[in-house]
Amino acid sequence: MKKEMLAMILAGGQGSRLGVFTKRIAKPAVSFGGKYRIIDFVLSNCSNSGIDTVGVLTQYRPLILNTHIGMGSHWDLDRINGGVYVLQPYMNETEGNWYKGTADAIYKNMDFIDNYNPEYVLVLSGDHIYKMDYNKMLSYHKERNAKATIAVIEVPWDEASRFGIMNTNNDGSIYEFDEKPENPKNNLASMGVYIFDWKVLKSYFKQIETENVNYDDFGKNLLPKMLEDNVEMFAYPFTGYWRDVGTIQSLWEANMDLINSEEVLKINDNKWRIYTNTKAMPPQYVGLKASLSNSMIADGCMVLGKVDHSVLSHGVEVGEGSIIKDSVIMPNVKIGKNVVIEKAMIGEGAIIEDNCYIKNDIDEINVVSEYEVIKAEAILEGGL
Repeated sequence: MKKEMLAMILAGGQGSRLGVFTKRIAKPAVSFGGKYRIIDFVLSNCSNSGIDTVGVLTQYRPLILNTHIGMGSHWDLDRINGGVYVLQPYMNETEGNWYKGTADAIYKNMDFIDNYNPEYVLVLSGDHIYKMDYNKMLSYHKERNAKATIAVIEVPWDEASRFGIMNTNNDGSIYEFDEKPENPKNNLASMGVYIFDWKVLKSYFKQIETENVNYDDFGKNLLPKMLEDNVEMFAYPFTGYWRDVGTIQSLWEANMDLINSEEVLKINDNKWRIYTNTKAMPPQYVGLKASLSNSMIADGCMVLGKVDHSVLSHGVEVGEGSIIKDSVIMPNVKIGKNVVIEKAMIGEGAIIEDNCYIKNDIDEINVVSEYEVIKAEAILEGGL
């Protein structure tokens, strides 16, 4: 059962900055792009990269996420020797703690990793939108004889303080890791994608048991300690599309990216498909007086009004005379007649009754919670 590399996906985050959209589900399970959930992208990356052994570490409200993943068959991860495993915190003979951080989550699943005796462990975040061939990153790791490799991407300078920043030498080796610095020295941000030599990473985890040290988090604890110990650590430069959808603003923007330009993030790329647990829905229906422009409409939608520059998830209904613009409508939303919705995110299962007005004159996003009912003729002008 030995594997050269297995993947561990950190998918237990609460995602509090997504507010109403994560009250009942984990952030990686939030709907995205009409028919997907956020975690579909990292699972599809694993499948397309030929990584057939994946642990998904869940914690916060995991039911919908667990159900969505199932046995992994939708990502070709239902294997006899390998496959996808949902790994939740558990009680042992001495403790029953939740995962205390990113590194602690991996540490508490050492037995699972050891079952496959890998040379390398790929650690991934389950809440980012991107397409990436992890084999190219592994080749980079091997070529440099690295013990740890961190994928990095250039971010706008005014956003750099939101991320872990890698300060590197000319050869790409990392000499300093700055966790969310106030005055960053560069704009190379960690993507939350790590490759570790398992023997090296395991040796640090063993110190937790023998020396009572704190290695709960990769960015705050473990990576700085590895740099202090002169462990060979390199930054892997990534130049494709990547977005951390940790806020309502960034989630809305990432959905808009799908329709603003095909070149940003190609969903219809047959060479690198994004797989998902597809719902059995009827074909979309567009009425005689309806109009669609520059929008993504999932199966099961019934559109009788006007939809412009928007993303409609499966099962959405838009009544006659309604206008939807610059908005993301999550699954099974029912929109009545003569409704106006502009620059909004409408949560799953919400009901917008007739003659409602959801719009404002300032550059903010209007938000409607999951399963919220907006009564007839209501006016919602407040933004995010």
